[in-house]
Amino acid sequence: MNNWSAYDDGRSIGQVGSEGSVILHDDEYLSGARVTLKRGDSYVSVSSNIYGWIDHTRFFDTLPDARREYALMKSEIEKIMGIITPVDADSIKGWEAISEFVRRFP
Repeated sequence: MNNWSAYDDGRSIGQVGSEGSVILHDDEYLSGARVTLKRGDSYVSVSSNIYGWIDHTRFFDTLPDARREYALMKSEIEKIMGIITPVDADSIKGWEAISEFVRRFP
């Protein structure tokens, strides 16, 4: 089962963000997380947001590097969502998973 879908039904693609970058990819995980790939004048960025937990942005020199990391980050976010979303979720384990995510994807 694919838990990811285009954020806002894909309407954000091609939009210009607040810092002037253009959104190239924008996916949402079951209304609980979002990963966005944007290209600016001199950089490419991947922003990940786990709603209510973390907002984390990384910057890259090349689009291929950013695309590769975008896919890897989505996979790891899906694992984190499995830890933090159950009714009996342990917030300590959630923060540990998020800390590991930030260490792995600085």
